[in-house]
Amino acid sequence: MEDIIKFDTVGQYNVFNNNETLHPLVGVVDLSKASPRKMSRMSYGFYTVFLKEIKCGDLRYGCSKYDYDQGTLIFLAPGQVIGSAGDEYYQPQGLALVFHPDFIHGTSLGRHINDYTFFSYAINEALHLSERERQIILDCFSKISYELEHGVDKHSKKLIVTNIELFLNYCIRFYDRQFITRENSVKGIVERFETLLNHFFASDKPQTVGLPSVAYCAGELNLSANYFGDLIKKETGKSAHEYIQLKLIEAAKEKIFDSKKSVSEIAYELGFKYPQHFTRVFKQRVGVTPGEYRSSRN
Repeated sequence: MEDIIKFDTVGQYNVFNNNETLHPLVGVVDLSKASPRKMSRMSYGFYTVFLKEIKCGDLRYGCSKYDYDQGTLIFLAPGQVIGSAGDEYYQPQGLALVFHPDFIHGTSLGRHINDYTFFSYAINEALHLSERERQIILDCFSKISYELEHGVDKHSKKLIVTNIELFLNYCIRFYDRQFITRENSVKGIVERFETLLNHFFASDKPQTVGLPSVAYCAGELNLSANYFGDLIKKETGKSAHEYIQLKLIEAAKEKIFDSKKSVSEIAYELGFKYPQHFTRVFKQRVGVTPGEYRSSRN
């Protein structure tokens, strides 16, 4: 089993990269100061955002390798593992913004950190920046560095947290732009999602797999659940869960026309463990129970 280099603290990561620790819970790390090192797997106990400045292949997430263009952001939540083991040496480049969860506890950012769903995106779903966007990101990093380099006072934490939050809010905007500029690939994913659901409900998978979840559909499309959910929401105006339920109701309505099948049989065919759950979902979406819907159509 390959070893994983674990960084539990910001200080450990600074030492590893030959950077001075200006604050024990937050930092902007200049990766170019690090010594050349072998490829390895690394785990971070804090939020980490890489700004890759040059094209390189030093990052691997899971089994997927990705070559980064200039101005690419990669987001990692605490506990994630990145990289791959090997004998190849490389010189790290770019910047890394790191902040420990303890730093944002009790702040607005701490209360809303889960809204930044891109921390759970896969590496090949990274954010690619235009030159102007890259300059905005560098400006946010520069303000954070300024606060760290000029000593800690009663204003420091608020200003640093505010600038991290500003940076993350810009990233939301830039991801929205990326979804739009990659419209063809996005539409292709929506079409594949539609096809996936049609085939799913036309097969015996509901009886073996159960109801299709957002995570299941994302996995079938080789996407992370959060990236997939955000993409579907922005493209269709509906959450992925709502979209699945709408396809479920379409399949249910078609089956209800077969009067030879009971409502319970239809429920099981669709993947429900309990018929009453099917009845409740159907009524929430259609306004009447499956039995009432069948009667009205007959």
